[in-house]
Amino acid sequence: MRSGPDPDFPYLDASLHFQFPHQDKWNDDIISIGGNLSPGMLLSAYEQGIFPWYSQEDPVIWQSPDPRCVIFPDKLHISSSMKKIFNSNIFTITYDTNFEGVIRGCAETFRPNQGGTWITEDIINAYCELHRLGWAHSAEAWCDGELAGGCYGILLGRVFCGESMFAKKPNASKAAFLSFAKLLFDHTVAFIDCQVPTAHLLSLGGEEMARDDFLELLKVYRVSRF
Repeated sequence: MRSGPDPDFPYLDASLHFQFPHQDKWNDDIISIGGNLSPGMLLSAYEQGIFPWYSQEDPVIWQSPDPRCVIFPDKLHISSSMKKIFNSNIFTITYDTNFEGVIRGCAETFRPNQGGTWITEDIINAYCELHRLGWAHSAEAWCDGELAGGCYGILLGRVFCGESMFAKKPNASKAAFLSFAKLLFDHTVAFIDCQVPTAHLLSLGGEEMARDDFLELLKVYRVSRF
């Protein structure tokens, strides 16, 4: 199977739906392999609790980890050190001001134990298109007029699906993410899907949830396109 999106797979615009295998058939984190990153395919995946995660040499791999990591409004944790950083006004936070800059910053960030970035040019182009269509959003942390960090993800009704974050200066990604999380929760987002549990996400208030429970919660709070 060729690497990246399949050029022979039909392009699905944002008005179209793709049905992935039903969750009763899921035996592992990997749900499906193949297809493309067209808007309809990506949005269909997120609506079903699935997202693309694959290496540059692989075809598109669609995954849904078990357990899942989520943050609820009352669990968001802002440490005392981060409160001092916010009070010092080191960073200026903006939203949807430089989406491409954020996703490219995430792609360029070195991550231990990873052979390379999964945020390929195909991913960048696909999510920039979702941003143009109003589904993907970013938060930016600026310092001295330069983009110091940020995060991005997909908003589905009252669910925000966080994708990645980066920092060129210490605490810039935290400043962007925590500011964005508070804004989202203030605008009635029910929870943030953080995908794979990590120590960093758990320190921000994330908690592990069984995949089946996550999928039931997603059905309640996502907003269908149809």
